[in-house]
Amino acid sequence: MSPELISVLVLAVVFVIATTRSVNMGALAFAAAFGVGTLVADLDADGVFAGFPGDLFVVLVGVTYLFAIARANGTTDWLVHAAVRMVRGRVALIPWVMFALTGALTAIGAVSPAAVAIVAPIALSFAARYRISPLLMGAMVVHGAQAGGFSPISIYGSIVNGIVEREKLPGSEITLFLASLLVNLVIAAVVFVVCGGLRLWRQGAVAEEALPGPGDTGTGGAGTGGAGSEAGTRTAPAPAPTAVATRPEAPPAGALTAPVVATLVSLVALVVAVLGFDLDAGLTAITLAVVLSTAWPEDSRRAVGQIAWPTVLLICGVLTYVGVLDEMGTITWAGEGVGGIGVPLLAAVLLCYIGAIVSAFASSVGIMGALIPLAVPFLAQGEIGAVGMVAALAVSATVVDVSPFSTNGALVLAAAPDVDRERFFRQLMAYGGIVVAAVPAAVWLVMVVPGWG
Repeated sequence: MSPELISVLVLAVVFVIATTRSVNMGALAFAAAFGVGTLVADLDADGVFAGFPGDLFVVLVGVTYLFAIARANGTTDWLVHAAVRMVRGRVALIPWVMFALTGALTAIGAVSPAAVAIVAPIALSFAARYRISPLLMGAMVVHGAQAGGFSPISIYGSIVNGIVEREKLPGSEITLFLASLLVNLVIAAVVFVVCGGLRLWRQGAVAEEALPGPGDTGTGGAGTGGAGSEAGTRTAPAPAPTAVATRPEAPPAGALTAPVVATLVSLVALVVAVLGFDLDAGLTAITLAVVLSTAWPEDSRRAVGQIAWPTVLLICGVLTYVGVLDEMGTITWAGEGVGGIGVPLLAAVLLCYIGAIVSAFASSVGIMGALIPLAVPFLAQGEIGAVGMVAALAVSATVVDVSPFSTNGALVLAAAPDVDRERFFRQLMAYGGIVVAAVPAAVWLVMVVPGWG
């Protein structure tokens, strides 16, 4: 058996163990990098660590640290409450508010499961109270998170764009962002119509005083620090709306405290610094987080524990293992094997389906970190546009996060109050299966066949 085949089989074993045993894929990947690197590729420790993504490490820690402070000081609660009141309780608009809100949160740097963990309990409580389909509301939250998930300053966007730059592929940050945004927007519109969204227009508006305030969300505060994990963390179902505040210091509805104002300014500053002045997103975010921490150290103490350390471990471990694969020539070997199919378009759609199927049961971040580098030699042949292929792979690997086996799907399932949980699980599983079957082929047809990039 060739060393290249051994390394690929070890990668498959890592995915299987992470899926079936709930072990962090990054930790497994570090162990695999050590084992394969030393025993198969004859690399020393420096050779193994050569693939460690230090720049992405800073992005992941910096951005999630800043967002964790926003959660700890009540900024995200204020944003959620303000967004709902903005539509004056119109029931039909509430699913779209949740879609836009989760999209905005991930677009400015929130880890997708963290955004879902914040918004899903509120969204599903509205669904139960106003007879909105929980599948509709859950899908809107998850697809909203993925719609904003590939902005240039987001976690997913930074990871994919970093990989593209590292592998010297043609890239377009805006194309990647718009591809995910439009695909998820179209899917959300279809789900809205199919799951009874049009009926909601006849329900009118709810009384403003019936809308929950920041203290009513239960799982939206500091207690959900683990929800930022890609390692399968699940939240408990949201409690019945009893207006029990889980964070007494949360700002009252409609109020702007000094920490909230400062955090909102910091989030705007992050966007301006990265997009307007091309500053590094990770270093900028961690600098802003340090400034906020110095001014309000009590928020910082809670926020440090909410940094998405499992996600940091996951992506750094997977990319370190990919670095070992690169050192031993496995990436070139695998890419030539895919290209050897003889039909580039067929190989492209197969890669999209591989990403979708595996991601429905495992980590989207890990799948993107592994698949894009493995496709580099295949893309280097020039028969498939790199920009379109990367966008198709990224969308295929993330749009399936509605599956109840993924972190986002599990969060939605756990947050739904007053539902037949077994029936809701089957609905999410069936919907996830439809997405896995249909979306990779659709994005391949739209993004890959025309030859973007």
